[in-house]
Amino acid sequence: MKTFYQLLARINKAVLPSFSKNQLDMAKAKKWQIAIIGWRYFVTTKALD
Repeated sequence: MKTFYQLLARINKAVLPSFSKNQLDMAKAKKWQIAIIGWRYFVTTKALD
C-alpha cells in the first residue's frame, strides 16, 4: 500500500499546483484550494508512513 501512495504522491506533484510556491494566503484560499492542500497532505503522510 505504501508504494501506491508513493506513486500517487509523484502524480500529485506533477499534476496538481503547488500553492506554497505561489505564496497562497490560507485566509484568502478558496474551498477547492484548501481541498487540494488537504489531499496532498493526506497522500504525503500516507507515503511517508
